[in-house]
Amino acid sequence: MKRLHDILHNIQAEVSGDASLNVNRIVFDSRIATDGDLFVAQKGTAHDGHKYIPEVIAKGCKCILCEIIPENLPAEVTIIKVNDSHEALGIVSANFYDNPSSKFKLVGVTGTNGKTSVATLLHKLFLQLGYKAGLLSTVRNLIGEKELTATHTTPDSVSLNKLLAEMANAGCDYVFMEVSSHAIDQKRIAGLEFDGAIFTNITHDHLDYHKTFDAYIKAKKQFFDALSKDAFALVNIDDKRGRVMVQNTAAKVSTYSLHHISDFKAKVIESHFDGTLLSINSNEVWTQLIGQFNSSNLMAVYGASLLLDQREAEVLQHLSSLKTVDGRFEYLRSNTGITAIIDYAHTPDALKNVLSTINAIRQGGGTLVSVVGAGGNRDKTKRPEMAKIASNASDKVILTSDNPRDEEPQRIIDDMLSGVETNRRHKVISIVDRREAIRTACMLAQPGDIVLVAGKGHETYQEIKGVRTHFSDKEVVEEIFMLNQINNQ
Repeated sequence: MKRLHDILHNIQAEVSGDASLNVNRIVFDSRIATDGDLFVAQKGTAHDGHKYIPEVIAKGCKCILCEIIPENLPAEVTIIKVNDSHEALGIVSANFYDNPSSKFKLVGVTGTNGKTSVATLLHKLFLQLGYKAGLLSTVRNLIGEKELTATHTTPDSVSLNKLLAEMANAGCDYVFMEVSSHAIDQKRIAGLEFDGAIFTNITHDHLDYHKTFDAYIKAKKQFFDALSKDAFALVNIDDKRGRVMVQNTAAKVSTYSLHHISDFKAKVIESHFDGTLLSINSNEVWTQLIGQFNSSNLMAVYGASLLLDQREAEVLQHLSSLKTVDGRFEYLRSNTGITAIIDYAHTPDALKNVLSTINAIRQGGGTLVSVVGAGGNRDKTKRPEMAKIASNASDKVILTSDNPRDEEPQRIIDDMLSGVETNRRHKVISIVDRREAIRTACMLAQPGDIVLVAGKGHETYQEIKGVRTHFSDKEVVEEIFMLNQINNQ
C-alpha cells in the first residue's frame, strides 16, 4: 500500500481531489478494478480505457488517472490528469514498487533478432561469474534460480515492476531483459533506470503493428535516446542502423562487429556443427555456439560484460562453456545420422542467417530439407520473402503452419508460395499439418542429411482459431527419431 502523492513523484499532472488516499493496487483493466485501486485509463489500439471510468467508479474505485476528465464525477473521486497515461503508468508503477530498477544493474537488449539469446547468455555468464542475476525474456523469467512463466517479450508496466521488485528483494546484482519495440512504443519501460542498452540488429518485422519500417526503427531508437549519461549503449555496427540508434543518446557508445573495426571485434576462424573457433580481440576462443549470428551475439555478451567492469580473462573463459539457448540453432542427431536443427527463425533475416550457417558448415555434403511456416494475424509482407529465401537456400522445402491464429493456414501458405521463383517450384511442397510436415521432412532425409525446422523454436504450443494446444517442434522430432530407431531394430 502506498499514499497516492508518493507514487505521483516525477509525474506532470493536475490532481483534483484527495492526494493522500491509500492505493492498494495499480490497475488498467476495468474488469478487476475495485475500491482501493488506482485505475489508469489508457487509449489502446482496440479499446479506450476512458470509456470504462464510470464502470470502475461504480465498483468503488475512487482514484482515476486519465488523459481526459469525464463529466459528472462523484465528489469523493480523485482525478489525476496527465498528457500520456501510458508513460504515467510506467512511472507510477516504478514508484509503487520503490523504483526497483535503481537497486541493481539493469541492461536491456533490443533488436529484431538475437534479443533472447543475448539476454539469456548474459544471465548464464553472470551466474557463472558468481553473481545473483535476473532474466526477463520471451523464453523464461528467472529471479535468481527461480523460474516464472513469460507471457510477453516485455510485460506490462505493473507486472514488470513487480517482477523487478522481486528480483531486488532476492538480492539480484544484475538483471538482463529483452526490450521489444512494442514495449518501447507503448512506454511499458517508462520509469526504469537502465545502466546499459544493447542493439543487435533490425530487419523487417512487426509491420502489422508499426505500419512502416521507418516507424519500427524510430521505436527502437527511442530506447537509446532515453538513456542517461551514466549508461552505456553497445551497438552492432555490422548492421548499418547500429550507428543510427545512438545518434542522439547521452550514453557512452561502444561498438561490436565481426566485419568492421570496432571496440569489440571477433573473427570466425572455424565453424562446425559442434561449435565455432573465434578470435576475439586477438584471443582465440572455442565456443559451443554455432554460426555467425551466434558469434555476433557472443560479441554483444563479451562487450557488455567488459562494460560492466568484468575481468576479460574470466569472461573469455566462461564464454567457452556457454550453451545454446532453447530453440536457437538447437540440433538433434538420429541414430541413422540425420541432423535436425530447431530454430526460432520467424523473420526473413533470421531464416537467411540460419540457412547460411547450415550451408557454410555442410559445404555441399548432404541434402538440406527445410520446414518453414509463417504466423497468422501478423506481418504478411514477410511471408513470400521467407519462402523465397528457403527455396533459394534449401534442397527441399516444406511450407506448413506456424501459429495460424485466426487465419486459414492454407491462405498463409499460398501467400508464402507467391514468393517462390518458378524455376524452384519443383523443390517446394506444402503440408498444412505441422506435425505431418516435420514427419515428412524426416522421412525424406537420408543419413548425412539435415532437416531444419524453423519458426517456433522454444514454443510449446500451436495457436489455431484462438485455441492453444501443446506442440513442440523438438518433441515431435525426438518422437520421429525414436520411432524410426525402433522400426530399424
